[in-house]
Amino acid sequence: MDLILWRHAEAHLLREGQADTQRALTAKGERQAQRMAEWLNQRLAESTRVLVSPALRAQQTARALDRSFKTVAALAPEGTPDDLLAAARWPDSNEPVLVIGHQPTLGFVAARLLAEAERYWSIRKGAVWWLRHREREGVVQVVLQAVQGPDLL
Repeated sequence: MDLILWRHAEAHLLREGQADTQRALTAKGERQAQRMAEWLNQRLAESTRVLVSPALRAQQTARALDRSFKTVAALAPEGTPDDLLAAARWPDSNEPVLVIGHQPTLGFVAARLLAEAERYWSIRKGAVWWLRHREREGVVQVVLQAVQGPDLL
């Protein structure tokens, strides 16, 4: 199973009286989302399930892909690594899953799957971490397929 973690692109700072989930992408964030979407669309299988946080900045990031996606409340900013892994059906999903979400959850998931540790790993805004679960000679492995930031494209 492939699990692709995509942190939403750069968003505006929280304004007084504004809900965190209503922060929109900045102009830079829109460019980041578009560049990363182009990179992903060249590599993602058609069967990839796309799961997205209900936060506006994640929804806007997802729209850059120009694919259908499912909004999942459990992927909201206060979601947990367990919520994310359950929504993605890790490691048993039959198709690749792209999750568009938030820090610190994405970093905690990456640390858990790659290092079997509960650590805070930072994933940059707009960046993708592509993980693959596989079994080789009876040994279960999680392989880091790619790490790509929007500013490197």
